[in-house]
Order: sequence, then C-alpha cells, then structure tokens
Amino acid sequence: MKTLYTAHATATGGREGRAETNDGQLSVTLSRPGGNKPGTNPEQLFACGYAACFGGALDFIAKQQHVKLNEVKVASEVALNQDDGGFFISAVLNVSLPGLDRAGAEKLVRAAHQMCPYSKATRNNIKVELKVNDQPLALAA
Repeated sequence: MKTLYTAHATATGGREGRAETNDGQLSVTLSRPGGNKPGTNPEQLFACGYAACFGGALDFIAKQQHVKLNEVKVASEVALNQDDGGFFISAVLNVSLPGLDRAGAEKLVRAAHQMCPYSKATRNNIKVELKVNDQPLALAA
C-alpha cells in the first residue's frame, strides 16, 4: 500500500462545536441538523465529500475507458436516520452525465461505485442508492 494523501482535522464540541483542518483550508461552525443555530453538520460535510469523490471516480473511469464526458454532476443526499438500534446514515447519489446514453451512463456509474474510496468505505455498512438522471439503479449496498 502506498499512501497518497492524509487529511488531518479536529472537531471540538461535538455537533454544536467547531471543526477545522490542520492547514486552515476548512474551518466550520457545527450545528445539529434542523437546529436554529448557524453552521453545518456532519451529514452535510459527508454529502459534499462523497459527491466530490464519486465525481472524481467517474472522471477517472471515463478516461480509462476513453469516454468523453461533459460536465459531471453528482447530487448527494445523506440522511440521518434512527431506529431501535440507534442512529445511522444512508445515502443517495444522483449522477447527471449529459451526452451519454442510459446504458453507457449506468455502466460508468456502476464502475465508479466499485472504485470510489467513499463507496468502498460505505459498502456493506450503509444503504447507498445510485441514480442516473433521477432514475434509480439497483441497490448499490
């Protein structure tokens, strides 16, 4: 294994505190989802990271397969859920790939889901639903 990059961040005060990276590039006030206080929450941060990472995986796979992409857009939804076992998250990734037919877009999205580091981290841990242009694919795990 070769480590390409390591991010360093610190959060203080839990969901109503602050979080920042050691390089100062990201510094945010945290607040509970649905609260009246200003700030972001961990689910929003995860949604941004997952969308960006998945978009990067799409670009990488497309280049490997010599597929020309127009603007790639990944809209992510990360839900905070609760059941009798406690709290958990789930995610929906809705991918827009203009200029690709449905079959080609689905093939690319499935391949990206296999190689995206966030998808690998969540696989068999949370429910992830994949969509292409608002149309669901089979459950991704």
